[in-house]
Amino acid sequence: MPLKTKSTGKLISFEGSEGSGKSTQIARLAEHCQKIGREVIATREPGGTEIGEQIRSIIVHNSKGDEMCPETELLLFTAARAQLVREVIVPALTRGAIVLSDRYLDSSTVYQGIARNLAPGPVNEINRFAVGNVMPDLTIVMDVPTEVSLQRIRQRASDLPDRMERQNITFYNKVREGYLLLAKEWPQRVVVIDGTQAPDAIDKKVWAEVQKRLG
Repeated sequence: MPLKTKSTGKLISFEGSEGSGKSTQIARLAEHCQKIGREVIATREPGGTEIGEQIRSIIVHNSKGDEMCPETELLLFTAARAQLVREVIVPALTRGAIVLSDRYLDSSTVYQGIARNLAPGPVNEINRFAVGNVMPDLTIVMDVPTEVSLQRIRQRASDLPDRMERQNITFYNKVREGYLLLAKEWPQRVVVIDGTQAPDAIDKKVWAEVQKRLG
């Protein structure tokens, strides 16, 4: 059954490898949107709901996480996404809010489909089942070279890297290639921005792209 949303609401997703700078730009964009009087809901995947956060803990921090098969990983991600769409995103869009999501369905297409080598057909079908017709109005891909991504992960707080951050360079090369391929397939929705630029320069480009969608 299609999920009904109000046309004045906008869903903007941010994608990219670990350490690409998504969180910084989401916070900056939220400020821009609030300054023009729009309600802003910022969320993340997996997570954003109580159920989703519990699923996140299983995916990212479970002691047996390295034994998780790609199919299980895909289904857990999309389960959290299905809950997020129905509990948070659809109500917010219906109110006319701008929803900023740190990752959305494209993450499953790239991480589980391309990097984990799962067949694209089942991945796409499961993605669509989870989100219904709730697609992003704009997807910003923060693109950084794999070496930069890994360096930024190492420079983070002293916490041990989580399960996704522990992947090897081959995995992250596939992730980056996957996002660039996605941008070629969906040029009207997916915009690639060089994540190695200064934060202010990235902020300016992100806000320009969002203003086009806000009219």
